[in-house]
Amino acid sequence: MNTLGHGLRQAGFSLIEVMIAVLVFSVGLLGIAGLLVIATSADHGAYQRTHVSYLAQNMADRMSANMAGVWAGAYNNNSYPVTGTPPNCNAGCNAAQLAAYDQAQWSAQLNTFLPNPSATIQCNNAGVGYMPNTGQLAMRPPYGGNCAMTITWSDRGFGDATGRDTQNQTFAWNFQP
Repeated sequence: MNTLGHGLRQAGFSLIEVMIAVLVFSVGLLGIAGLLVIATSADHGAYQRTHVSYLAQNMADRMSANMAGVWAGAYNNNSYPVTGTPPNCNAGCNAAQLAAYDQAQWSAQLNTFLPNPSATIQCNNAGVGYMPNTGQLAMRPPYGGNCAMTITWSDRGFGDATGRDTQNQTFAWNFQP
């Protein structure tokens, strides 16, 4: 015979055990959510770096197609993106006009794909053993100097209390068009 209070066995979970399990599960979900936020941020940063390398190669290709403009220093500029109306090259352009057109097109791409972009291009042919004369420039001789390109843009990071600090990222490249 069972009397009240003797021999009763407790079955199931107590409320405290359930609350602790829910707390542990919630902390785990918060950790997963934090990892997703960081992964999304890193993915966006990689996306922007991919665009930067594409834009840099795009301008290097434009420059290699206009060697006369590169030799003349028409691509040297410390303040990209450029402003103003590009020349109309539908009927043909000289080397300086083509360089201005390339700079305007590249500037539009910088503004489209990157937040707060700025860029510089400086080509240096000092110390080059071969300097083409005016007639040889029309034959597009290879460029014997070195060009330095720097692209800077704003990247939103997650370092401050609001999670919205911006950091400037820089892509620097030395190349020979």
